[in-house]
Amino acid sequence: MALLVTSLLALFTLSLAISWVVIGVGIPLSHYFNIADHPGGHKEHDTITPFIGGTGIFFAIIIGLNIIDGSHQLSNIPYTCMILSAITIFLTGFADDILHLDYKIRFLAQTVVALVMALWGDVILLDLGKVFFGNFFSLNIVALPFTVFATIGVINALNMIDGLDGLAGSLSFVSLLLIAIVTFVAGEEAYLGLVVTMMGGVSGFLYYNLRYGNRRRAAVFLGDNGSMLLGLLFSWLLIHLSQGEARAMTPVTALWILAVPLMDAVGVMIRRLYYRNSPFYPDRNHLHHLLVRASFRTQDIVYIISLIQLVLGCIGLMGLYLDIPEFWMLIGFLGVFVAYCYIIARPWRFVPFLRSLHPRLGFTSADCHGVFVGNFPMKDAPRFVHALVGELHSNYDYDVRIYEDRANVSEPLAYAVIELFLERDDVSSTSQIRPLITSLKKQLQDYADIRIRQFIKRDDRHDRRVGNKPVSADFRNTDRRSKAKRALIYRACSDGSVVTSHYPLTRPMFR
Repeated sequence: MALLVTSLLALFTLSLAISWVVIGVGIPLSHYFNIADHPGGHKEHDTITPFIGGTGIFFAIIIGLNIIDGSHQLSNIPYTCMILSAITIFLTGFADDILHLDYKIRFLAQTVVALVMALWGDVILLDLGKVFFGNFFSLNIVALPFTVFATIGVINALNMIDGLDGLAGSLSFVSLLLIAIVTFVAGEEAYLGLVVTMMGGVSGFLYYNLRYGNRRRAAVFLGDNGSMLLGLLFSWLLIHLSQGEARAMTPVTALWILAVPLMDAVGVMIRRLYYRNSPFYPDRNHLHHLLVRASFRTQDIVYIISLIQLVLGCIGLMGLYLDIPEFWMLIGFLGVFVAYCYIIARPWRFVPFLRSLHPRLGFTSADCHGVFVGNFPMKDAPRFVHALVGELHSNYDYDVRIYEDRANVSEPLAYAVIELFLERDDVSSTSQIRPLITSLKKQLQDYADIRIRQFIKRDDRHDRRVGNKPVSADFRNTDRRSKAKRALIYRACSDGSVVTSHYPLTRPMFR
């Protein structure tokens, strides 16, 4: 056991280092030869970014497989078939990244690779497990075409989920971790080595692709070359481990392990067909796009969706090891899938719900411009002026406005809007706004009814009243803001300028 763990750690470290070095060397070369993705269309990024992330993973896997083969652990893996299939799908993806191949050419290449995997590698879906009446559901003569169909589906599912920095890589790592558990329990040492090699390659890629610390955007993308390569290997692993007499897991477990990419791809394609669009036409109705529209930051979206994948994958493993009937595990998966389809089919309801839930979860909105302070007595406005401006002075570039709240007639109230001029990125929003909200809540804790929250400007991107709505009933009363006029009673800026009507000041408060 100790020797196995040591070997796996060494393999993981080596694969990580290979991926890290290859991508690090490739980034400047990609810029020089213009092998990069340019902004535009439905893409989220706004800078030219190399798409060579799959290159690091590819070399890590190829070298790792050679090392495993040299140690005579690949006895049950058709090594040559796997290598040639990986090279073919990787080169196809790389050509697609550069030349933007027609989808028919991509499907042809994917079909050929799937046939090679099934016929030469003997990796084929012969049955779907005991999903009906406790008996194996054999595919018989449709086994080969179903294997090709499933393989192409997984390849494209990974490609379609690759829409945000770090998302596809993080989901792949989570799924690989779950597969590693399955192979370890089943004693599949050769495939465990392959999975650990893939985890190392993906980790090296995530070093450049994730947003963390002060990194404001990805330095490299996975590209079609990486997503198609990972998709093929996921297909290979899941089919092999779920078939045969001594299968390591059931086919239903495989669905749970790769739940998010599969549900996202199938759900979005069903939605496109329902609205009579091409299932291959890209749109912005994936789960991560809905979270972006709900003002979640990129890092938070990656963490949330990865956590969802981890939870769903763990449910699949629990069903496997607790011997829950495959029929009920399939029903559970289909139930989750139906719920997912309902969500993406009605984004005009789901996005506002997420937006209202967003601050309650403690996340900082990507559209946050500052802090809103409401429900304080008008007579205490001078105190609030000194508290707010004193807290902001020399720490922020700000614009403070205090308004009279004319909607309340019983007691004169006021509210303040603190707009911070931040760099428009996720890091600035989190690092500057969260500490300010915490400090203000501490200073103003004597006021029981005061509200302190993130301030988000109303604009067309997240205004439900703008754009096409399916039916008028979808408007909520909470979206109809009051038409009562607001009166500005004080304004101060970080440059020292002050504008006020009720509380005249002859000089700036701070210099």
